[in-house]
Amino acid sequence: MQKINLGAGPAKLPQEVLEQAAAAILDYQQSGLSILEIPHRGKLFDAILEESKALVNELCELDNDYEILWLQGGRLQFSMVPMNFLPQGASAGYIDSGHWAAEAIKDAAVYGNINVLASSQKDNYNQLPEWPKDIDPSLAYLYLTTNNTIFGTQWKNIPHTAMPLVADMSSDILSCPRNYKQYALFYAVAQKNIGPAGVTLAAVHRSFLKKAKSGNASMLDYAAHARQHSVLNTPPVMAIYTSLLTLRWIKQKGKETIFEDNRQKAQWLYDEIDRNSLFTGTVAHAAHRSGMNACFVAKDKDTEKRFIEFCKNNEIVGIEGHRQVGGFRASLYNAVSKSDVEKLVTLMREFENRELQLS
Repeated sequence: MQKINLGAGPAKLPQEVLEQAAAAILDYQQSGLSILEIPHRGKLFDAILEESKALVNELCELDNDYEILWLQGGRLQFSMVPMNFLPQGASAGYIDSGHWAAEAIKDAAVYGNINVLASSQKDNYNQLPEWPKDIDPSLAYLYLTTNNTIFGTQWKNIPHTAMPLVADMSSDILSCPRNYKQYALFYAVAQKNIGPAGVTLAAVHRSFLKKAKSGNASMLDYAAHARQHSVLNTPPVMAIYTSLLTLRWIKQKGKETIFEDNRQKAQWLYDEIDRNSLFTGTVAHAAHRSGMNACFVAKDKDTEKRFIEFCKNNEIVGIEGHRQVGGFRASLYNAVSKSDVEKLVTLMREFENRELQLS
């Protein structure tokens, strides 16, 4: 029996994507070559790149105004953004809403002046910070993390900003309605909703790209990657191909269907967390709860251990919370089905009944 993977990443991929990727490892499009062997500057891989970029443009409704890049080194974006777009003497604004936002702030501070405009760190990130008022329009850019995987919070609506908006969308890209054209640059490590680990998608508006500083090492230069069409170096061919398969799956299933499924999955799980006498959600305000990562705790550590073991015995894995938070984290990414979440909810009820009978 295949296990239900609710891990935060690398996360579950659609079954048909796994099957297609597995077949390509043996023989890609009857070429006599494995997808692991095809030349990265040949026609076969060029077609993969072009289709994947076109699908990102279509699914995010970008109107061909963005350079679509496939890069390596996910958290390297924490440095690449300020290296390229924070001029000497200028300042950038950052929203501190969780662990990865804080890490981005720490890395960006190496390259220039960073203004932390809002933070919920004092609340241990159990809620989103209040959106800052009267933001200085002269900031080089405003950076935020749209979904906080460790603490289970998510920005649903982002106000208009006068300065360029930059976003880390690693854990909720193409999972919910969003105006991607609102952003000057957005990126996502692929191991959540759009592919496997090993590749990062970045989309940079061409007008913003023109503002990039010169003099960076080529591997850290967005413009250099754009000029070389994402093959500045040997790219992770297999990871990009699997991302293409996932993007095809998203298009075939339909964005609106995926968005509605994700909304329903989150509602079912949060309703059970709120109802169940053994569990408590960790996010302070329901409106701040993530649709991707539902974080909750049990009434005590022994109960948590028993529930984790109960889940494993019933083929559910990856539900343990991040080491910084503990408890549980059920990640409801696009490939997690409604039936997967229904099974988790059923197990939570069965576990509650068992625990109450034993007490």
